[in-house]
Amino acid sequence: MLRIAIVGGSGYTGVELLRLLRGHPMVEVTAVTSRRLAGEGVGDVFPSLRGLYEGLVFTEPDIQSLAGHADLVFMAVPHQAAMMVIPGLLRAGLKVIDLSADFRLRDKKIYEQWYGPHSAPELLAEAVYGLTEIYREWISPARLVANPGCYPTSSLLPLIPLLRCGFVDPNDIIIDSKSGVSGAGRNPSTATIYCEVNEAFKAYKIGEHRHVPEMEQEISRAAGRDVVINFIPHLVPMSRGMLTTIYTRPSKAAATPDFLGILQKFYQDSPFVRILPEGVFPNVSSVRGGNFCDIGLKLEGRTNRLIIVSAIDNLVKGASGQAVQNMNVMCGFPEAMGLDFAPLYP
Repeated sequence: MLRIAIVGGSGYTGVELLRLLRGHPMVEVTAVTSRRLAGEGVGDVFPSLRGLYEGLVFTEPDIQSLAGHADLVFMAVPHQAAMMVIPGLLRAGLKVIDLSADFRLRDKKIYEQWYGPHSAPELLAEAVYGLTEIYREWISPARLVANPGCYPTSSLLPLIPLLRCGFVDPNDIIIDSKSGVSGAGRNPSTATIYCEVNEAFKAYKIGEHRHVPEMEQEISRAAGRDVVINFIPHLVPMSRGMLTTIYTRPSKAAATPDFLGILQKFYQDSPFVRILPEGVFPNVSSVRGGNFCDIGLKLEGRTNRLIIVSAIDNLVKGASGQAVQNMNVMCGFPEAMGLDFAPLYP
């Protein structure tokens, strides 16, 4: 059995990891840390897990203790906290999957422009960007995987295959995304309390969201040149889920079935990317609680715009589920192991 530790297990991604790993036949969660909740039982903090993790209590994060009790560590802590811990974990011989943004960007200057000082820049070149379907062969031998953000996951999975084959214009990409409130994390704030988000719908951080450089990095890599995008995130009054609409233009003469065919071929061996039939478009209710990314598209002939729509659960495929998928690839398990269950519906 693979021994698993979760550092920062008190947030939404932490509890989602605990939920998903409970059903994985090849792993055992042996440690979960939280400074704030140290000494409390997992089932007492998260009633949904009551009786499922008997005897597992939150502990203070300690590298030497983790090294003695785990083979792989999920880092579910805020940006700039992960980089303080990960070098020590790697020196102790552990594999690490980081759910923060600390190792997603390859360029130290770009990271520091958007997030602040980086204390472990020597690891930026080694870290593998954990978009599983795109970088499987690099993830497999990796000891450090940087799990993608939720907005980038929903945007890059539809775009990268089309960019790689030159079917969309990289100079004209607009990404419009709507996210459930859980994307803001579990710590309370005025902006995310019930009375502020119920019956509300707003755009936020236009042109300054921290996922922009992550998306531009990967889109540029797929296009083979530097690309700048427009990204507009929105907050919608639902607990989880993400719907992304991408507006771009075709760079080759093609019809809707041609674009769908490219995606179908690219993802034919990817169990968690579902390309929908022509005329059918994703709904967040169809992926809720599951590790799927549903994609639909249409070439709008009147304006010559390619409209691509994707849906994910931001806490599963957009975070913890993709992290477990990466763990499977890193450890030689079947990619879908522990994740091959149907989403909740309705």
